[in-house]
This record gives sequence, structure tokens and C-alpha cells, in this order.
Amino acid sequence: TDPQRRVNQHNKGIGAKYTSTRRPVKLVYLETLSTRTEAMKRELAIKKMKRTQKSKLIKTASLK
Repeated sequence: TDPQRRVNQHNKGIGAKYTSTRRPVKLVYLETLSTRTEAMKRELAIKKMKRTQKSKLIKTASLK
């Protein structure tokens, strides 16, 4: 619900174990969806993407 709060939590070491050892974390991609359910499904879909697909998604979004 609050992307900046989430980034701050990750950088403080609160939250996922994965990010606690890979700091600092920065937000490189953001989508706005109408419901929390849609957002969680989209987040899961992005997490399942291959690295090359994620890189392409980030590059495409930064060109807009």
C-alpha cells in the first residue's frame, strides 16, 4: 500500500531475509493497480519472471 515505506523497511533490515543481506534496496519499478489482490498477483507474476524479462520491464518503464 505504501511503496516508499516498504523500501525503508527493507533498508532497515525489517522484512524479507533476502533483502536484509542485499542492501541498500532501491525502487526501480512501480505499477498502480485498482485492488490489493491485483497488485499481489502482479507482484507474484513479476517475481516469477526471468532476470532478462525483469530488466526489459524496467527499461520499458523508464522510457515512458
